[in-house]
Amino acid sequence: MTVAGKLIVVPTPIGNLDDMTFRAVAVLKKSDIILTEDTRTSGVLLKHFEITGKKLWSYHKFNEHKAIDSILNELQMGATVSLISDAGTPGISDPGYLIVSACIKHEIIVESLPGATALVPALVNSGLPSHNFVFEGFLPVKKGRQKKLKSLIDEKRTMIFYESPHRILKTLTEMSAYFGAERQASISRELTKIHEETVRGALTELVTYFTEKSPKGEFVLVVSGKE
Repeated sequence: MTVAGKLIVVPTPIGNLDDMTFRAVAVLKKSDIILTEDTRTSGVLLKHFEITGKKLWSYHKFNEHKAIDSILNELQMGATVSLISDAGTPGISDPGYLIVSACIKHEIIVESLPGATALVPALVNSGLPSHNFVFEGFLPVKKGRQKKLKSLIDEKRTMIFYESPHRILKTLTEMSAYFGAERQASISRELTKIHEETVRGALTELVTYFTEKSPKGEFVLVVSGKE
């Protein structure tokens, strides 16, 4: 490597602050700059772990392209830059890919710490096959949504999706139509938080459940593959 700087990808808790690792706290305390998806949200986390006096740079999906040159400049001058998101592991349905790719291209050291991400506990909790799975993240909201669902009809691996409370019922209804009403699935919501819940059953049963119960929180949907 030809530069002294380093980018460190630091996972943060998805709910319960006790899931923050000792190493993650130590890394953030030694960082020169912390890239945050939302400085207000991250401010609460940093204050809790007494991480003070750091330069906080806003880095989110609306400015990540424009911010790369400035970040690379700091790294090339030897700065240690940490990247965090509002919750979970940066790069997993959150900004991260572009800056990591840019650092690799410019021969800047990249480290990625292990830590919290919602898809793993949801998969394990589901009781569905976990030896072979595919993570699809969020489905397209409008354009390409139906095409994406059709492309997954014959997928044999367990499928994992993220979804919002505003669209979870629509998604379940559409999947029931495309994959079959009896396709087995599991929904975990508010993982690691006080109201954590996992509901399992056929897609049609989950549609009924969330029709009768108003969906709240962040959702991870795990769907069995085609037999």
